[in-house]
Parts: sequence; structure tokens; C-alpha cells
Amino acid sequence: MNTAITRRSAVLAGLVAPLAAPVVARAQAGYRAEYKLSVVGNRPIPFAEGAFIWADLITQRSGGRIQVKVYPGSQLVGGDQTRELLAMRQGVIDFAVLSTINISPQVREASLFQLPFLMPDHRAFDAVIRGEPGRDIFSVIERREVVPLAWGENGFREISNSKRAIRAPSDLRGMKIRFAAGNIFKDIYEALGANPVQMSFADLQPALSTGAVDGQENPINLFLAFRMDTLAQKHLTIWNYVNDPLVFALSKQVWNSFSAADQQLVRECAEEAGRQQIALTRKGLGMEDADRSSLEELARRGVETTVLSAAEKRAFAQATRPVYQKWAGTVGADLVRKAEAAVSAVS
Repeated sequence: MNTAITRRSAVLAGLVAPLAAPVVARAQAGYRAEYKLSVVGNRPIPFAEGAFIWADLITQRSGGRIQVKVYPGSQLVGGDQTRELLAMRQGVIDFAVLSTINISPQVREASLFQLPFLMPDHRAFDAVIRGEPGRDIFSVIERREVVPLAWGENGFREISNSKRAIRAPSDLRGMKIRFAAGNIFKDIYEALGANPVQMSFADLQPALSTGAVDGQENPINLFLAFRMDTLAQKHLTIWNYVNDPLVFALSKQVWNSFSAADQQLVRECAEEAGRQQIALTRKGLGMEDADRSSLEELARRGVETTVLSAAEKRAFAQATRPVYQKWAGTVGADLVRKAEAAVSAVS
């Protein structure tokens, strides 16, 4: 009788052990049951998709030892996307996919990407993030107790409005244009004769529908996802005046708690998620392949799309040159010089 009980106990122990292994591994390593990942917005926009891809890759490739849960809509900071970096440093957030626009008030070097008309196209953008300027900015972020692992992309920010096509700086005169954050955007639109209005994305949609603001600037993928064409935004100009790189990052405290092998796993997952996220952001723009589905969708929705010529872009660049020069000093002359050289090398 005792022998039979002993055998049954051994069999049960053998069945339970594999199921308990991930929990035991986490406990032995001091890992948490769940790690919180913050991101602006939600599926299906590429910005948020990158966060979900990263979380899923980590959870899968770690065999469940590292469980990462996405908290979309910046809900861990009450919807205030500009507070994510600070919340990460305070331990409220473990992982995040951060917008360089949103972190630029705390990381002045991140304003490099908001210098107007610095990067004319994706080749120039890639040269900056993958070259020395990108590495320098990651080094600055690391000094904020945050570990950046990979770049993503929210996209070139184009401008839309309810009044008229924008082809020249004079077309913006008097328009009320919403911007998300950063005094550089206020300076840019004032230089173009517009009336810039800062507000959160949550407030943008009702503001557009009521006419409280005339226009906004965002990547095309966001314009389509949030049906801005139904909010009186019938004119869209593609001018590629700034881009918004994303940073896949986690708190230094969490990073240091992982083994070297798991640090490498988390980094590789971030790099893979970043590549997938960038591909989603660029899909349908006809910039790198023949896929023009996003531009065709704009046409189907009755949006008048204006693509500026190189000469037309130069007129905007000239009008905003004083803003560029002013903010280049804030960003750092050496960093700006490196970025200009990277752009020049591929132009």
C-alpha cells in the first residue's frame, strides 16, 4: 500500500513539475509575475502594434518566464503621454514604446527629429537613427535610468485642414493648427503665420469636429485609423516636415534584474518588433515599393492630397529656418552637425 502511494505521488510530481517550472524559474530569478508596457494609442495603429509585437515576442521566446502586458492609451499615466518617461524612472512603468516628441521636454536631444525639414525622406531618416546621431541619443536616454534597445517609427508628420490645400507658407496664415507637445512646434507654426494650439490627442477629435481648430499634423496611418476625413479634414499636404521616431525601452532597474541571457533576448525582441513596426508605418505610402494603398484610401474617402515638390518644400524650409537655427542650439550643435552629415551622405 505504501509503495503504491509512493509511486502515485512520484507520477503526480512528474506531471506538475513541468507546469510549475516557469513559475519556479521566475521566483528563483526574482522576476515579477507581470511587467507593464505602456504605449500611446491602441491597435490597429502601427505605433501601438509595435508594443504588442514586442510583448508577445518576449513572452513567447522566454517560454513564459517573462510575462509582459501592454497597457495601451497611456493609461498608466492617466492618458498623459508626456509623463511616460518620468513614470518609468519612478517605477510605475516597466517597459514602453516612447515617442521622441513626447520625451523631448525631458530629453532635449530628442528634439533633433523635430528640426523642420532636416530629413526629407526615409533614407535620410534611417541614416540618422542608425548612425552616430541615433547612438548618441540612446546614450543620453541611458543617463535617465532608462535603457533604450531599438528604434521604431511613428512616421513623417503631414498636415491636414478643413479650409484649403496647403502649397505655400501663406496658405497657413491664420489657421488654428493643433500640435501635441513641444515648444518647437509652436515656433514652427508661428513662423508660418498659423495659430498653433497645444492639446492632447483625446481632445483633438472633438476639437476638429466642432471647428475649434482648423487642422492638425500627424502621420497618414493615424489620419486613416482615426477617420479624420469625417472630422472635416478634407485637405492633406504631404510635406515630410518632421518625423517621430519611437524608442523601445525599459527601466534600468528592470533591465538590471534580468540575467545576461534574458537581456539579450529582450533586446533581440525589441529589434525585431522595431523592424516590424517600421514596416507597418510605411505600408501603403508608395515610398519604398509600389504599394500605394494608403494614398489610394485617402482618395476613396474624398481627401484632396497635395504632394509638395522639392521647390515648394524649400519655401517652407526657408520660412522656418530661424526656428531650425534657434532649436539647433537647444538640441546641441555637435549632434545637429552629425545628423546633417548623415543626411547629406544619402542625399
